[in-house]
Amino acid sequence: MHRVASCLPSRRASALQSSIARFLLASALVAAPAAGQSPPPPISTKASAGAESLGSKSSTAKSSTAKSSAAKSSGAAKAQPPKTRKADTTAKPGRKTWTGGRNGFVVDSAEAASLWPVKGPDPLPGAIVPAKRIIAYYGNPLVKKMGVLGEYAPDDMLARLDREAERWRKADPATPVQPALHLIAVVAQGSAGRDGMWRARMSDSLIERVYGWAQRKNALLFIDVQVGHSTLQAELPRLAKFLKRPDVHLGIDPEFSMKTGAKPGTKIGSFDAADVNYATKFLSELTVSENVPPKILVVHRFTRPMLTNTTNIRLDPRVQIVINMDGWGPPWMKLDSYHDYVYLHPVQYTGFKLFYHNDTKKGNALMTPEQVLKLLPRPVYIQYQ
Repeated sequence: MHRVASCLPSRRASALQSSIARFLLASALVAAPAAGQSPPPPISTKASAGAESLGSKSSTAKSSTAKSSAAKSSGAAKAQPPKTRKADTTAKPGRKTWTGGRNGFVVDSAEAASLWPVKGPDPLPGAIVPAKRIIAYYGNPLVKKMGVLGEYAPDDMLARLDREAERWRKADPATPVQPALHLIAVVAQGSAGRDGMWRARMSDSLIERVYGWAQRKNALLFIDVQVGHSTLQAELPRLAKFLKRPDVHLGIDPEFSMKTGAKPGTKIGSFDAADVNYATKFLSELTVSENVPPKILVVHRFTRPMLTNTTNIRLDPRVQIVINMDGWGPPWMKLDSYHDYVYLHPVQYTGFKLFYHNDTKKGNALMTPEQVLKLLPRPVYIQYQ
């Protein structure tokens, strides 16, 4: 289950569509299942009555509520030095809950309690999650195929975002919705470019344009980075002028971090905990120097090797880390991936991505807010492409 690869020409906008049509890193890549994708585990026929399958038409019992409360630390709520994440091992009663899968699979809540919520720093004043759920539109306005952000004219796109946000408000009235736009501002390329980095940097004027759209809706702006053969150390400093703003946050995409030197799109790339820790430190220092509220760092993931050594990721009260399951496919596959690559490898908070086209192109219905809210833990960040 691969995402549609993002690719922009590094030169003239007039050649954009033809270049994308020739090269968009999708045709060979998206057809195959994700590396490491395994069939769902066998399911017991003696599941408790308090269980419900996300995809089952016959389920009638209520699903157990997945908590997305703030991770608690033993210290005060003041900013603390970054610390290595440790899972909460407090045992809870052994109740079972459905979380999905091709046939539905069962998770013992004692296991869930050993993983979630993650022990970590308390949210500082001004932190957005978990008090709010972010509903984001993703893409790049230069290419329609890269996501809903560029598929429609700005007024139409923002109206659609309003309607999507309202669906989430109705599905979970207890959690306020925070709209957002998620712009791919550094885009992996199919050619090396003049500097050999296999990525294109969007202009400041383009970022400002999308930021202006976000401001019209009191929405956040996320700046997403696909490094290609470059590094976060090379890409983030030039974006500091935007990231220092209180309503601008960061996304990093391991899929297009080609540490092996491969061409973007021919293999799935990776980030290590060290890369995430660098991004966290970079954002944390900005919050201190600019005296702004905590930042959000979204890290994309749909295979295990995309993000290595997750137990070495250090949590910082000034940066809230969201691991975003962003693979596409039928609901059972998306749920399997969430379970295998997010639920079983807790970092701090979770996200879930929905594809208007790729999730539905084989006749499957797009997952509804009500279905996504049955996930354990409940995602605090929802992204639409």
